[in-house]
Amino acid sequence: MSNISRVLIVEARFYADIADSLVEGAVAELERVGIEYDRISVPGVFEIPTAVHFAIRAMELHSGTHYTGFITLGCVIRGETSHYDYICEESARALMDLSVQSSIALGYGILTVENMEQAKVRASIDKKNKGGDAANACLCMMDLKKTFRLAPQ
Repeated sequence: MSNISRVLIVEARFYADIADSLVEGAVAELERVGIEYDRISVPGVFEIPTAVHFAIRAMELHSGTHYTGFITLGCVIRGETSHYDYICEESARALMDLSVQSSIALGYGILTVENMEQAKVRASIDKKNKGGDAANACLCMMDLKKTFRLAPQ
């Protein structure tokens, strides 16, 4: 296992402009502290947990890239049906299960909002900067793993 920290950013592209803002905030935080990263895209929030799981399995099975943390970014906007509830609850539960069962450092940056205006405010690097918040959460959890000697010092 390498001592170089590397993070995987998994971004849902369903709302591309929101995803771009979230990624901008996350990348700025990672670059500020000198953490390397890779980015992968998935169609929507529902696919994010599967992509993270694929990366975890690949790390278990192959000697390729090892990620010390994961940042998940995306947006779900409430609509007229219960689809919103299912996507929000199931993706959040799946990511929590992965983080606990696989002991991964996870920064959760999936916006669950009522409308596009709320999404833009939360995603904007100049306003709420939830992408940056997710990166910081991931970095804190990476440090916590080191504290418990679950990651290279």
